[in-house]
Amino acid sequence: MSTIAFCLLTYRRDHPSGIERCIATLAGGLRRAGHDVFVITGGPAPPCTDEDVVHLRSIALPRPALNADVLAALADPRPVTEEVRTILASRGTDVVCWGAPVWGLGYLHPVPPGTVTALMAHNTIRPASAATWATAIDAADVVLAASPYLLQAARDGGWDTSKWTFLPNAVAASAAPPVRAEREALRRGGPLRLVSRAVPGKGQGAFLAAMPDWWDRPVDVVLAEADFEFVHGETAQELADCRIQQQRRPDVIHLLPGLGWDQVTPFLAGAALTAVTSVEPETFSYVTAESLAACTPVAAFDLGYVPDLLASAGTVVPLHAGMTGLWEAIARLLNDHDIYHAASRAAPARLASHTPEHAAAAFLDATTRAGSIACRSGAASPLAP
Repeated sequence: MSTIAFCLLTYRRDHPSGIERCIATLAGGLRRAGHDVFVITGGPAPPCTDEDVVHLRSIALPRPALNADVLAALADPRPVTEEVRTILASRGTDVVCWGAPVWGLGYLHPVPPGTVTALMAHNTIRPASAATWATAIDAADVVLAASPYLLQAARDGGWDTSKWTFLPNAVAASAAPPVRAEREALRRGGPLRLVSRAVPGKGQGAFLAAMPDWWDRPVDVVLAEADFEFVHGETAQELADCRIQQQRRPDVIHLLPGLGWDQVTPFLAGAALTAVTSVEPETFSYVTAESLAACTPVAAFDLGYVPDLLASAGTVVPLHAGMTGLWEAIARLLNDHDIYHAASRAAPARLASHTPEHAAAAFLDATTRAGSIACRSGAASPLAP
């Protein structure tokens, strides 16, 4: 049994973010395999939690926080690095996985000697963040990319990916899919559903604005507010844009608050179709995966990893077709009985490698191999035979 730590300053239960979701489901798979797993995050601690989460005393962030807020809080990194290093040493940590270069402290790399280190890659590397990525990648023993799309994007950007490997995000089963008769009833008259963090790049407001006048089914839109923003005020702006559209079509548009992680798949199981309206490339898309877990077909743009994850379990349209083209694709799929049900039946196979158990095995294999390499290069490895 190993002791494994994950570090992400924004981690909290039910936070609407893919990295947190990945950490939670992966941790569950590792615990079921017999390992001791805990998460290090920013403070202060909530009143209670059922997870093994350590909240740092040395850093607290505003909500929502910008990247600049994190960098400002880490301007003097010594309090944070000393606290994290002490926590890892006191828990006898064998492996620590940084959730991101900055927000996961990967560029600071505060580890006791002999600890195997991994860095999660859930975002493409942009020029503005290249320096911190380079520092974090160089320090880590292995880099864990959330999708083959991210691996290829790094290669296309000229990065050395020799220490990178693909770690599939895990999707926890939390609902039984509808039976065939229920699925057919949904196809005929069920709601269209969206679940996403509320920011313009997710495209919800623009999608609702393009709704055809003839559309008469319910459109249920979950707008979750995250603890971070990339641009100040982007969450409030998207919420306002969606409210304007809801006022325009109150007969069909229903705006709903964020859901708990375990509520997403059951919610999407009750949809005729899930719309993924992102106009920026999704590097994985938990909503797509959770919809597939419910055997609910997905409609999305031909961007990022979504088309590869989706395959025949839905429909994709080119971005240049715009939101009008996405609405037209949704109508075509819902009106085609045979293609719709074939998409629904194809969904489970798309997640065969995305179970918590498979993700845990892949994580252990990657970190064990990385630890062995580190040992051969002169560093002690707690996972080496």
